[in-house]
Amino acid sequence: MTKSIKILGTGCPKCKTMTGIVQDVVAEHNINATVEKIEDIMEIMKFNVMTTPALVIDDVIKIKGRVPSKNEVLSLLK
Repeated sequence: MTKSIKILGTGCPKCKTMTGIVQDVVAEHNINATVEKIEDIMEIMKFNVMTTPALVIDDVIKIKGRVPSKNEVLSLLK
């Protein structure tokens, strides 16, 4: 089953770092997932997130306000 991954962030350096980490983990481990970057503040507000970056997996907020390690992202995706 394909995982739905959303990265919420307005384009700040931390948001870009998180996007890179998530994309690397998905590629390196051949994970069946769609990665979507959401930068629109109104879309981000729908998730009731006040601090970015935020990582949403299958519509559940897993991380917000910090950049995770590759290992942490991998464990969340397994």
